[in-house]
Amino acid sequence: MITFTRNEKRDLIIAFVVLSISFAISNAQSNVHTFISVLPIVMVGVAIGSLVRELGQKFVAMKYGYQAEFKAWPLGLLITFASAFIGIVFSLPGSVYTYADNISDEINGRIAVAGPMANMVLALISIAIAALIFPLKPYSNIITLIYLICTVGFSVNSFLATFNLLPFYTLDGVKVLKWNAKIWIVIFAIVLIMLLMSIGIGAENMVQLIIDGISI
Repeated sequence: MITFTRNEKRDLIIAFVVLSISFAISNAQSNVHTFISVLPIVMVGVAIGSLVRELGQKFVAMKYGYQAEFKAWPLGLLITFASAFIGIVFSLPGSVYTYADNISDEINGRIAVAGPMANMVLALISIAIAALIFPLKPYSNIITLIYLICTVGFSVNSFLATFNLLPFYTLDGVKVLKWNAKIWIVIFAIVLIMLLMSIGIGAENMVQLIIDGISI
């Protein structure tokens, strides 16, 4: 059973709030009304995405017999919030720390890659659900809301997966690349394509393409 410490719960809540506000600001582009309307949708996407990422890394760490704990990074949270005003969120809320005297690069890499992979899977599930419920949108406001959450969830999780796989300090990409460059290249290429599609095509247009492809 995965358990969270008191400090970890606090840090996760702080990270969730900062990420939610930051992504909402980035999408609103100084429009207060847009910020208010998009914040609840972004909060769901960020909450699920962040939790899934941490659960993924904690689960793998526990599988290898290690204790792992998420810790917020104050400077990273400040960078995350400040970057929202330029339209690109540099997501640096914190990291999952694995408590071990001696941990191999392989195990460290496997733990690290679990987070971005969890976001990648969640993004794909989100776009699949959006495509499935798209025809039902006109009949229910709740389904429309779920649809919006799923399309935002695809974009947010694609971004989180790609960003965290960048081979920079504190990010998961450094550990994965140090463990296995081939695995890093393959996974990074997949999530980068997903991110570029969400930016270039848009999640809602992707849903339409999926539906058109199925109907052919």
